[in-house]
Parts: sequence; structure tokens; C-alpha cells
Amino acid sequence: MTEVDDVPGEGLRERRRAHSRATTVDVAMQLFAERGFDAVTVADICAAAQIAPRTFFRYFPSKDDVLAEPARVLAVRLTAAIAAAPAGLDDRQVLTRALRELGEHVVADRARLAVFFRVAEAAAASRSNPFLHLSGRERQLTEQLAARRPGPADWRTRLLVAQSVAAFRVWLDDVVAGTGRDLLAHLDEVLTAP
Repeated sequence: MTEVDDVPGEGLRERRRAHSRATTVDVAMQLFAERGFDAVTVADICAAAQIAPRTFFRYFPSKDDVLAEPARVLAVRLTAAIAAAPAGLDDRQVLTRALRELGEHVVADRARLAVFFRVAEAAAASRSNPFLHLSGRERQLTEQLAARRPGPADWRTRLLVAQSVAAFRVWLDDVVAGTGRDLLAHLDEVLTAP
């Protein structure tokens, strides 16, 4: 779930490393989906991904970190989308636009991310990695929005972020459930609901 093509200007070696890391995540997610998170060892992941344990630990400090990688990538994409928003937009416009962009990525990569969402939901009860929950990123998103304009973030900004992130989570639940709707039109509807 690591984005191999999102590393502009890097050489072949870095692209190969990114590809190997992404493959390791995909293999791990499949193993987690088949056997359950707790039943899969780092050695199992290394064998299936055809990498050495040393290589695994160069990419990820622990098995929990490989589980969190897709969520980390989504969080990085969201942060980048907010940072790239035009200066004249208000907080709501910036956040809606960034979440819409993230939604487009989720839809485009739905098959891979569906595995992650199922695995993360099953493992969530026993895992506490903050990247597994978008709501854990609310404070950081609030601070990022506040940094775009003069003055500190107040409760209104915090509430806007909490509502928007909650709306996105509701939409993700519908994506995982396979509602059969036009997913991006549904995202627009959810993000603009009163």
C-alpha cells in the first residue's frame, strides 16, 4: 500500500525498495486476512514476501507497523492534499476537497484497501496504533488547517474536523460494505450533509 510512484526524482534503487516495501505490505495483508493478525509471524511475512527478516525490520519496526502502513499512507495523502489546497479556500472547503481527493484514491485502489479495512477492523480490538484510526489524526488536521491562516484553531475548527473525519469514516464503512452506489457521489453527499 506504499505508493511506489509517489517518490518523484528518486532513483531505481529507491523505487525498487519502495516496490519491495509495498509488496511486503500486500503479502502481509493477505496473510492477516487469511489467518488473522495474531496467527501471522514476521517470519511468515518474510517467507511469503521472499525477503530476509533484516529487510523486513529495515522497512517496519514491528508487525503492528506493517498493519498500520496503509492507514499511514492515507494519512500522508490527506496531509498532502490539505497542504496543496489553494490559499483562498476556507477550512471547510479545504477539508472537503482533501477528503474528496482521498476518497478518489480509496475508490481507485478499492480492492487492495478493502483487504486492509477488513484486517484492521478485525485487529483493532487488540491493537492501539494511532494510524489505524482516522479520528486519532483530528488534532493534527486541526493544527494543519489553523496553520494556513492567521490566528489559532478554536472549537469551531476542531468540530469541523471531527465532523468531516466522522463523515469520511461513515463513507468508508459503506465502501467496505459494498453498497453498490456511485461511491464518489455518495462521498460528496456524506461530506456535505448538514
